[in-house]
Amino acid sequence: MEAMGSVNNASFKVLADTVASQIDVHIPYGGVFPALAKREHLKNLPIVLEKTLRKARLDKKAKPVDVIAVTYGPGLEPALWTGIVFAKELAEKWQIPLIPVNHMEGHLLSVFGKNVGVFKIPKVTMPALALLVSGGHTEIVLIKRWMDYKIIGQTLDDAVGEAFDKVARMLGLPYPGGPEISKLADQARKSPPRPSGTPPSQRGEKISLPRPMLHSKNFDFSYSGLKTAVLYLIRDLGGLEKLSQKTKMQIALEFENAAIECLIHKTKKVIEKYEIKTIIVGGGVSANKYLRTEMKKLAGRAKGRASKNIKPLFPTKELSTDNSLMIGIAGYLNYQKNNKKVPKPSSIKAAGNLKL
Repeated sequence: MEAMGSVNNASFKVLADTVASQIDVHIPYGGVFPALAKREHLKNLPIVLEKTLRKARLDKKAKPVDVIAVTYGPGLEPALWTGIVFAKELAEKWQIPLIPVNHMEGHLLSVFGKNVGVFKIPKVTMPALALLVSGGHTEIVLIKRWMDYKIIGQTLDDAVGEAFDKVARMLGLPYPGGPEISKLADQARKSPPRPSGTPPSQRGEKISLPRPMLHSKNFDFSYSGLKTAVLYLIRDLGGLEKLSQKTKMQIALEFENAAIECLIHKTKKVIEKYEIKTIIVGGGVSANKYLRTEMKKLAGRAKGRASKNIKPLFPTKELSTDNSLMIGIAGYLNYQKNNKKVPKPSSIKAAGNLKL
């Protein structure tokens, strides 16, 4: 990726974008298995590098790039270390700077990226709110100026993406579970209602789930209780083997409604308190169609109030999940912000619980 300009007017050109997915490897485990994730990183990093340089028509024997950006947290530390060690070796070989990047800042900035062609960081009206939603994180971040972030709300237990995956597993759906839950929920929304004369046994069960911390005075979330409520509901209905497809659809619908309602409600409270002008939604769950629909509705309702001209920003589907391009964007902007000063490579260490 080529880049130029300062933080406020940076522009980028994608020379190559390569992704090596591990989903098939982790499907048998119903989630990410850390030892396998590390093994796959070790195996795929050299392959991805070769493929990317070839696509970009760059010669690895010379100094093909000016700087390298690498994620150092948050995340699974064994997997983080494989990337860090690989990047350090390249930086030393090519004698170029190495920039450590916060993974969540990458997700935040992913809304500006494209996986092909040219793009730039547009002028964004501040203050902005970033809702970062993934398998490991659920955070509301207040942004008053670029590269300066304050977390004002976060999950107290499970992340929303983790809850989606675990509920999917309870319903016997394959990994990754989030998209599978959404498919069932979407089918339920499109299903015509049963006629009023239909016997109760044919209507499907009436499903109701809690909205944890919906009316708390802070901006925090909790998804552990919602996940447990689904577990008890399935038990009370006789177990997974007793569930009809229609009932599974209704559970998925009610779960998605509850999970997204909590996100939207807390976002609304932040908009009103801080007179937010721009909404950024990043992370894997940002690809959820229902979340996007409800967030756009929220932004539309906010127009004409204290937060007039509010604008929601989402990443492309390709950039909603983990990718190197978003790390490149964050790396370059930090490089410019710090006047091209970088830490010593030896000081860069994996930080699994790194905060934004």
